[in-house]
Amino acid sequence: MTTPLLAEDLLLLLLDDESGKPTGWVDLQTVLGGAVLADLALAGLVEVEEKASVWRSAKVHAVGDRVPDDAVLAGALQTVAAKERSAQDLVGRLGKDLDDTLARRLADRGILEREDSRVLGIFSRTRWPAADTTREAVVRRALTAALAHGEEPDPHTRGLVALLHAVDQAHKVVDVDGVSKRDVKRRAKELAEGDWASKAVRDAIQASVAATTAAIAATTAATTATTATS
Repeated sequence: MTTPLLAEDLLLLLLDDESGKPTGWVDLQTVLGGAVLADLALAGLVEVEEKASVWRSAKVHAVGDRVPDDAVLAGALQTVAAKERSAQDLVGRLGKDLDDTLARRLADRGILEREDSRVLGIFSRTRWPAADTTREAVVRRALTAALAHGEEPDPHTRGLVALLHAVDQAHKVVDVDGVSKRDVKRRAKELAEGDWASKAVRDAIQASVAATTAAIAATTAATTATTATS
């Protein structure tokens, strides 16, 4: 059985099971782009160079010549290897249309269901409600154990925690089970920033998380500015 990607699990967590819409305000493409970069890091396929100057963004490089079996990771690795780029640049590139690509894959596995409709009878719209929540339930239990019960998570779960923490969603995807949201957020921060992987992997994941946060902040600022002047 193929191990689910961080990006796939993240998409399941950030889509409402009934409506198939993103829960809250989340820039799915940016978040998923960061998740795929983190997937590559966990697989040992990319690394981040040491930052030589405050004026120059650290660049991400492909490592070795191994080609992943997963088509999404293989395509992402090609993008990384094609040209030296910063993590923030890559997050945007890797995330382009990735929500639709991953949703289609999950639908092919019977995990999501595709629903097409039209808005005002004109604009097409596709949503992805849950068809089988088994995998999502497994992921939520692992996150709850780590964030609410203090258990030590495996690298995959910890990567999810780091990404969820970056978009302030960690406390929204777990059963807090009597634990305050503040404590869940604090635990998520500790796990995201802790010493839990090799330096190369940790640096790459932290770069992807930081890039995701920065990209979303820039989008939010642009949207706010547009709203204020309209």
